[in-house]
Amino acid sequence: MKNKTPIRIIIADDHKMFIDGLQSLLIKQAHIQVLGEASNGIEALSLIKENIDKVDIAVLDIDMPEKNGFEVLQEIQTLQLSVKTLILTMHDEGTIIKELMDAGANGYILKNRGKEEFVEALETIMNGDEYLKGDVLGNYIIANKIPEPKTVHLTKRELQVLRLLSEDHTSSEIAAKLNIATSTVDTYRRNLIEKTGVKTSLGLVKYAFDNKIL
Repeated sequence: MKNKTPIRIIIADDHKMFIDGLQSLLIKQAHIQVLGEASNGIEALSLIKENIDKVDIAVLDIDMPEKNGFEVLQEIQTLQLSVKTLILTMHDEGTIIKELMDAGANGYILKNRGKEEFVEALETIMNGDEYLKGDVLGNYIIANKIPEPKTVHLTKRELQVLRLLSEDHTSSEIAAKLNIATSTVDTYRRNLIEKTGVKTSLGLVKYAFDNKIL
């Protein structure tokens, strides 16, 4: 039987019992060596740097103290550390999967998967491929199909009306300030509601603040 390529990993997770369980699952996997374990993001980065000439893959949980998995991944990319990454988490939301993969993760797997799939993920990444499978892959594909929110272009006058609405002025007060008819203000208000997709004037104000228009 052909010998498998050795894989040296670091595991970062703030649940010691989970790490111990993972290590016990890997006992019979002679080609996989655990170089160290970390209970938070800062420890993970320190371990990776200390073993940068040895470690092949960093296995990262997302929810960790000090620095979360996403922040660790970002720093790995920023520092251009030569280590591959596998996200191991309970989060199966497509938007989160997409965010981590877009940030440079090499694979993403859920904690409720079996040992065989975990080993498969490590071997796939070690061979230079990305690893996404099953529901994770499906959710990732769906997330990538969600269109970005369309940019709303507002005219100078529409912005003036929106700003005055946010200051709690009535239509007649806005009309007086801008020297236009009240009916014209109402037309601008309707146009703003249609453009932004909200339903009320209060929704317009919330939209303006959420999108940093004001």
